[in-house]
Amino acid sequence: MTTSILFVCLGNICRSPAAEGVLRAKSRARGMKLFIESAGTGAWHVGDPPDVRMIKAAVQRGYDLSYLRARKIEQSDFYAFDYLLAMDLTNQTDLLSIGPPDRTCDIRLFLDFAEGETRETPDPYSGGADGFAHVLDLIEKGAEGFLDHLEDESE
Repeated sequence: MTTSILFVCLGNICRSPAAEGVLRAKSRARGMKLFIESAGTGAWHVGDPPDVRMIKAAVQRGYDLSYLRARKIEQSDFYAFDYLLAMDLTNQTDLLSIGPPDRTCDIRLFLDFAEGETRETPDPYSGGADGFAHVLDLIEKGAEGFLDHLEDESE
């Protein structure tokens, strides 16, 4: 059975699509078959590509996010995915409040899988280019930690 992961942030144009792209690339490099998507808790950007600044920052590290399109989380996601990985505490709180009580997914903070001092992935949307690079640093650490977690679980 393929493990399925849904990354969730607010608008699904910066953090969660970046996490989707990074985890997809890193899981392929490890030979792991995962089903990975991303969504937002809000619907402002549905159908839009990721923020051009995030696309540019990701390309500089070898990740292509250009084909991704924003979508809003749906009730079916709470059953379709094994993990809903929130990018910050507000996203996690929102997921826990809108998720059905009989959901089958594990709702966690993504950076809880990273070794670091922060648990939240900051939203770079209102900041400068350096914020996007910092977010990618955190996401890369989180992706490695999450993949280690999955490998440990499968042993």
